[in-house]
Amino acid sequence: MSELHGQGDVRSGESVGSDERAPEGTDADSVVDEVVEESVDDALAAAAPESARPASRPGLSPSRANDFLQCPQMFRFRVIDRLPEPPSPAAARGTLVHSVLERLFDLPAPERTLQAAQQLVPPQWDELRERAPEVAEMFPDGAALDEWLSSARALLGTYFTLEDPTRLEPRERELAVSTELEDGPQLRGIVDRVDVAPNGWVRVVDYKTGRSPRAGFESSALFQMRFYAFVIWKTRGVLPRRLQLEYLGDGVVLQHDPTEAEMATFEARIRSIWGGIQDTARSGEWRPRPSKLCDWCSFKALCPAFGGTPPAIPEGAVERATGVQMTQVA
Repeated sequence: MSELHGQGDVRSGESVGSDERAPEGTDADSVVDEVVEESVDDALAAAAPESARPASRPGLSPSRANDFLQCPQMFRFRVIDRLPEPPSPAAARGTLVHSVLERLFDLPAPERTLQAAQQLVPPQWDELRERAPEVAEMFPDGAALDEWLSSARALLGTYFTLEDPTRLEPRERELAVSTELEDGPQLRGIVDRVDVAPNGWVRVVDYKTGRSPRAGFESSALFQMRFYAFVIWKTRGVLPRRLQLEYLGDGVVLQHDPTEAEMATFEARIRSIWGGIQDTARSGEWRPRPSKLCDWCSFKALCPAFGGTPPAIPEGAVERATGVQMTQVA
């Protein structure tokens, strides 16, 4: 890697925020971008039958942690009930763009051009349709599909204004990371890219196809990156020097340099979130937290805040997901 500084519009991140819980007081538009960018793979995993899922101990990813902070009822639907969610055009576009950027680095450095990236769109779209045939049903006709593919190409064009991939040699791409938190959950996630400089400095990079948060509202966005930094630090003994979020929706790069003291604070934060999840699981009170984001929620029709009736929780699902049993109420 030639350098650890981003290009384009660069903003430094702030320190750990005191409260990342609710949408109140946050940049709602950018949070919506995060919500609709949920991976198609997440929706497919939720739809998989119980017998097809590999056994694992209770775990927590940055997305699911943010789900609980945003709305415990939504967390229940996704993690406990594992209800299927239809893919959205924005989520599928995010998956497609990520796939193209991953494959771009398979090419020799001089060949990593915008034209090459554009040429990767059709085969990656074909691969996405093969994995998730339902994504093709999102488009009523060929014109709608062409417009959507053009929007994906536009995001790739923005990427090339932020970085020169011919000067980068990522150490890892789409890296699955996990660690066992003592007396806590398994922390796990997928890192888009890890760069390692000649001096050993590590940079963690994540692509976002939405827009960046306004200045002063970066803490929620950086939660995911701190999560990755913590897991890498615990598993590899090296704290990433830089965390970098690249927003292709508006061409902004958000950077943050974590510290070991910050990681200690973050661990306490994760333990607090997990404690809240387990307390809620014991009580069975997965209370909805209505906000502007409800209009984007796949489960709105089932939500009691909008007159819906949640389904019965599958037997054993609470314990499998959280490690605790719901308290029986007489």
